[in-house]
Amino acid sequence: VLDCFSRRIIGHSIDIRQTTELVVDAMAAAVARRKPAKDATILHSDHGTQFTSWTFGKRLRDAGLLGSMGTVGDCYDNAMIESFWGSMQLELLDTRKWQTRAELAAAVFEWIECWYNPFRRHSSLEMLSPVDYEERHRTSNPAT
Repeated sequence: VLDCFSRRIIGHSIDIRQTTELVVDAMAAAVARRKPAKDATILHSDHGTQFTSWTFGKRLRDAGLLGSMGTVGDCYDNAMIESFWGSMQLELLDTRKWQTRAELAAAVFEWIECWYNPFRRHSSLEMLSPVDYEERHRTSNPAT
């Protein structure tokens, strides 16, 4: 789950397949991390079956999140997360062969939490990392 404001990854999960449980787990992690205001936060997804499932919709509503989906076949509404996937593919996944799923999960966690969020700079964030961009916003707008 990517926060569009800062490009920070706020929820992630890994499994052998892209299932409803996988995306529900990632969403739950994001909700636990951010504690979003009820009916004030939008979670945008594509039209994959895991996002159109009854379970995902119920968990979305239970968390007080507003669901959003673009039109079918529209590549632009998910461009930000696709850019993230491309970066992770190039900077981590393609760098070696992974012996076990646990090894890969640990590497993904470390790449996101120890590199991407705190240090990887983005041109769209004035060359700041997601963590630094959020901190700059927090200190310049203390009421938010």
